[in-house]
Amino acid sequence: MELLLALPAPAKLNLFLHVTGRRADGYHELQTAYALINLADLLDVERRTDARIVREGGLVGALEDDLAVRAAHALNTLAGTRHGATIRVSKRIPPGSGMGGGSSDAASTLIALNRLWGLNLPRNKLSAIGLELGADVPFFLHGRNAYAEGIGERLTTIDVPPSWLAIIWPGLHVSTREVFNDLGLTRNSKATKIAALSAAAGESAGELAAGPFVLSSLGVNDLESLVRRRHPVVDQALRQLERFGAARMTGSGSAVFVATASKEQAEMAVSDLPSQWRSWVTESVNEHPLAAW
Repeated sequence: MELLLALPAPAKLNLFLHVTGRRADGYHELQTAYALINLADLLDVERRTDARIVREGGLVGALEDDLAVRAAHALNTLAGTRHGATIRVSKRIPPGSGMGGGSSDAASTLIALNRLWGLNLPRNKLSAIGLELGADVPFFLHGRNAYAEGIGERLTTIDVPPSWLAIIWPGLHVSTREVFNDLGLTRNSKATKIAALSAAAGESAGELAAGPFVLSSLGVNDLESLVRRRHPVVDQALRQLERFGAARMTGSGSAVFVATASKEQAEMAVSDLPSQWRSWVTESVNEHPLAAW
């Protein structure tokens, strides 16, 4: 096999995000619940006969900073090989939106090259690479919606009942690094347990949502108030969605979302927006499309 076409790299939403501390190495301790959604970048990955890693399409920033490229090099390093690949990305997930596009591209690249290069490494080996690339990458390699702790390495599978979602990206790229380095960020949220979250949502253990997401029961996004203050357009987008339910910012922003009882309500929530904003009406999904690879 030399070529894999239109591989999905799905987006995610953070149903809540707690910053519970900061480690001596500077990394933040987090708790979050991840939900996959039916919105994805698409990757074409081709094996090369030389040892070059070539990146085409949808490149944001410097080549050496691209997570898909870094993933390919890291996989070669772990395996002790010098394989080559061309990675083409059709971007649908906006960079800097908090929906994990770059991390998801990296995860799908690792999955694809593990197959194309005939390495057959177990998923936990790929996840170890992923953690070095970014806190969200292990989740996308996990294959299911998950509750995450630590710096993203401790994952517990959860079920998120399908929900219609209205998502707004107000056209702003938010720097995750700048948000986490802001002196005004709360870093001491009280740690919670998955059982407590399940009980708060009125569901059995392992289910973190009910008809649709009960976001008010699942904690908050500790980054949201800071980003709202720094970027009024994010506050404006949240106010738009708060008319339809418990709206949230995902990750470090700037995308925001609300779960609705129907597709029609979701469409209403994103009607009549400023022209520079982008929006989606989509559904949550429980399993990554490449989970079985």
